[in-house]
Amino acid sequence: QVQLVESGGGLVQAGGSLRLSCAASGLIFSSYAMGWFRQAPGKEREFVAVIDWSGGLTAYADFVKGRFTISRDNVKNTVYLQMNSLKPEDTAVYYCAAGWTTGIPRRRYEYDYWGQGTQVTVSS
Repeated sequence: QVQLVESGGGLVQAGGSLRLSCAASGLIFSSYAMGWFRQAPGKEREFVAVIDWSGGLTAYADFVKGRFTISRDNVKNTVYLQMNSLKPEDTAVYYCAAGWTTGIPRRRYEYDYWGQGTQVTVSS
């Protein structure tokens, strides 16, 4: 049974930082691209960042470039999202997802498994 469990969310002031983690089990982690998405109240879930199976390729949504960094540890079966210079508009539930591909997918339908999400709230 595949499980993706996010952690590290919370309440932070604007300009602050958080590091999200997503621990995976039940799958061959190093065979999957790992992505982060987010969903704010009343909005659709949107792509944030993705890292390929090896960690050598990454891609980011324009609104997080230069502020967020995605990384992974294939020994610990964990993917991370370092979020710096947080803004109130970053407030959302953040989800990690696993996609069985060698690429760096950005669309929800390209992912096979999803976590339950972790809340990030940025106060002004």
